[in-house]
Amino acid sequence: MTDFEAKLERFESRAAECDVISSLAADRTKRELYLRLGQRYRELADDMRAVIATKNAA
Repeated sequence: MTDFEAKLERFESRAAECDVISSLAADRTKRELYLRLGQRYRELADDMRAVIATKNAA
């Protein structure tokens, strides 16, 4: 596993964790915070997929 693949896996895992935490949060502010954080991790995962695809194409 390359460093990029490890980072991709970590971002996907953290996004999933944020989804779970947001679904369990009773406080609306915390729920929204974890939803936004999870979205950011998904964006980072998408960026990492693009890097991996570019690396594999070269």
